[in-house]
Amino acid sequence: MTGTLALVGGMEWTEGCTFDEALVAGASEVLVIPAALAYENPGAAVQRARDWFDRFGVGVRVLDVYRRAEALEPAPAEIASAAEVIYVVGGSPMHLRSVLKDTPLLDAMVGAWRAGATVAASGEAASVLSSYMVDSRGGAFTVGLDLIETITVIPRSNIWSHDKWHRTVELARPGLAVVGIDEATALIHAPDGTWRVEGAGGVQVFRDGKPAELSALPSLLRPEPG
Repeated sequence: MTGTLALVGGMEWTEGCTFDEALVAGASEVLVIPAALAYENPGAAVQRARDWFDRFGVGVRVLDVYRRAEALEPAPAEIASAAEVIYVVGGSPMHLRSVLKDTPLLDAMVGAWRAGATVAASGEAASVLSSYMVDSRGGAFTVGLDLIETITVIPRSNIWSHDKWHRTVELARPGLAVVGIDEATALIHAPDGTWRVEGAGGVQVFRDGKPAELSALPSLLRPEPG
């Protein structure tokens, strides 16, 4: 069993994000993790989240974890493990990686998803979930959080340059799906292992250097033990 995973291309909590109402349906609260915005303005993002989810009658709880030392403490992990919906905000992928990698908080987030919680990651946060994270500065690859091995994500792909697209697709290892997700758009992995696209824009898929259909994306479900 797993919950829903939504990889959002950026511009979260805007009018084009028609998928959010369904993502939070039945939940009383969304746990927002703005760690990637530690050196920007996390307060503004949190207020946007409160305003956005209030229209659906859903509250927002903020997990104020901005440093690795905080992610290593037990309390944030306990909060994440009990969450119904977790939303990780974009910002600095390198900082987010340094905060979350190999921490109890990350383990708790993954555990919550595998137990049925919905997890959404927007912009650079969607990219950092991959083992082979796209470096937005040049389109090459660097190390991510190692949660998704078979897919790498290009967030905000509608403003990604042709040169970066070419470089990323060219450098992708055999079999690795390169997925570009437009802003205000979600690539959603359902609990049954299928993928779908919702929102204002589109999704592009490349595999082994060639355009591919959404059906080419592998399920993230682990096989049942035999």
